[in-house]
Amino acid sequence: MAIVVIGGHSRSVGKTSVVAGLISALPNHHWTAFKITQYGHGVCSQSGQSCDCATDDHSWAITEERDRSGESDTSRFLIAGAEKSWWVRTEQGRLAEAMPTVREKLSQAKNAILESNSILKFVRPDLYLAVLDPARPDFKRSAQEFLDHADAVILHESTDEAKPAWSGVSLKPVASCPIFRILPPNYVTDEIADFVKQRLF
Repeated sequence: MAIVVIGGHSRSVGKTSVVAGLISALPNHHWTAFKITQYGHGVCSQSGQSCDCATDDHSWAITEERDRSGESDTSRFLIAGAEKSWWVRTEQGRLAEAMPTVREKLSQAKNAILESNSILKFVRPDLYLAVLDPARPDFKRSAQEFLDHADAVILHESTDEAKPAWSGVSLKPVASCPIFRILPPNYVTDEIADFVKQRLF
């Protein structure tokens, strides 16, 4: 079994699109997909607004996605071709409590792809791809912490030759990594798909 982790330095940089794109580009590998969301006290980690991604017991939950409408990220994974799709929700800093169940689901997968940075504290993937967008100034602490684990960088193409919008972040940890430039809405190029296939299969 291969485990692929897709991380990113901020919200809305295309992590979900990369996961869905790889599932679609490599359809013969029977993917099980995971989206890991960490939140604080009833506040969604994606939008900053109150929402129902906070579990009732304020600890953690894991839900299998069955809807194929494409309206949620985990539904997009199914539409792309994932055999199973799981949404893992935890409070900030409490992912460890969910890991026994996550590991059980991983053990049942033929190949797994996970959207998360923090999962790297608990899982050593076969491949970790970091999605970076120079136009977005926010750079998550978890993304900085694991940047030196990246096997490759997926970098948003920019027409602006100025320095990235983020500050105080060194990209030296990925200086020797392959860099794949993307121009949305195409988040997974043939080169990216070939790289993943050659590294894993």
